[in-house]
Amino acid sequence: MVSLPHPLPGAVGLSHLNAYPWEAADGVCGGSPHLHLVCTEAYVVTGGEGAVQTLSPDGYRDIPLRAGSVAWFAPGTVHRMVQGGDLRVTVLMQNSGLPEAGDAVFTFPPDVLADPERYAARAALPARSGPEAEAAARRRRDLAVEGYLPLREALLAGDNGPYLAFQRAAARLVRHRVPRWRELWRAGALAAAERTGAQLDALEAGDPAYLAESRAFDAGPSRRGGFGMCGLREEYELPGTTLAHQGE
Repeated sequence: MVSLPHPLPGAVGLSHLNAYPWEAADGVCGGSPHLHLVCTEAYVVTGGEGAVQTLSPDGYRDIPLRAGSVAWFAPGTVHRMVQGGDLRVTVLMQNSGLPEAGDAVFTFPPDVLADPERYAARAALPARSGPEAEAAARRRRDLAVEGYLPLREALLAGDNGPYLAFQRAAARLVRHRVPRWRELWRAGALAAAERTGAQLDALEAGDPAYLAESRAFDAGPSRRGGFGMCGLREEYELPGTTLAHQGE
């Protein structure tokens, strides 16, 4: 049974990203386009400027990012962080632990998505840091952009077929992970909501005894310069915050 005793508010995930400066095939510098299946993600921009490119049923959007702006995207939205100049964001992720357990699928070309073993090999990094990991992260980003550009072109032309096909392929790839995700959700986001319900019941009954359990917690990054999907990542490997990535 998974236990997340002291999660962040709402059992959200937290990390910091500095968008990749690497130029892609279309001349744009930035991260690896991908989507999440069950998690809403938010960018809180803390410095620099850039954009997030999104693909959704509404079509293609290029959302400017600058210090103080916030952008978020629901499950199924393909998103690509674009570097415009020292772009730095704090990432808030719904259902902490699920993205690290594989709730993120790159926009690799269809032939890669159709082969789970090939997809896993292309999505994996050989190490957590160092030149070899950086080279693999760049190859992974380039492959994701290769699959992303045709999806974007089709949406711009009014054809959502390739985008919907990608969503279906992504769902097939992660289906086997759902039991593990359900465990993490029950221990994290669901448990946090249920605690609030229990506290409301106690207050309504005139019994604030649960307040005796109050505590303060603090933490710093446990790893800096990790290779995330969108950029160099500062991680907080706390129970229920940013677990070691199991999908890479």
